[in-house]
Amino acid sequence: MANHPDNTSLGSRRVPFSREIYIEQDDFLEDPPKKFFRLAPGREVRLRNAYLVTCTDVIKNAAGEIVELRGTYDPATRGGDAPDGRKVKATLHWVSAPHAADAEVRLYDRLFTAEDPESAAAKANADLTAMINPKSLEVLKGSKVEPALASAAAGTRYQFERLGYFSVDPDSRPDAPVFNRTVSLKDSWTKANV
Repeated sequence: MANHPDNTSLGSRRVPFSREIYIEQDDFLEDPPKKFFRLAPGREVRLRNAYLVTCTDVIKNAAGEIVELRGTYDPATRGGDAPDGRKVKATLHWVSAPHAADAEVRLYDRLFTAEDPESAAAKANADLTAMINPKSLEVLKGSKVEPALASAAAGTRYQFERLGYFSVDPDSRPDAPVFNRTVSLKDSWTKANV
């Protein structure tokens, strides 16, 4: 897999592929609207630098929550292109489930709920601390990353596709990597449905 899609001078890396993979939860809808081009039952998508896959079954738990997707892959599409020329409209990022490393991901947002917290606090005759955004830090434990990221050096920066740019936190350890989001990326599908 290329380290940078537009700059081959940055080299490449080997990424394991297996029978079980993880994809982003937002990359699947059981009953998608017309302009949703990601994975859905009966729909074929590309796994970045891997294969074309088709969802064949949706497995749910007793509460009716989706816990597993089953599907097929086309072995002739290694690398993500179909020799017969068929086109797919979505490319998903993924990680091999048995090879994935657990990581902590810290998502930072605005510290204050108001653009000008001093002015807003003065108008509301409130303490400045009343304007602190309770969602200024969201910590996601148990996130899954490529195995090579488990030992990434503090300060190293990565782009997590469609999610944002992240920096390895000094709190990181080889058995417990920590990534801080420094810049989020726009997601046109989420934006269209807000």
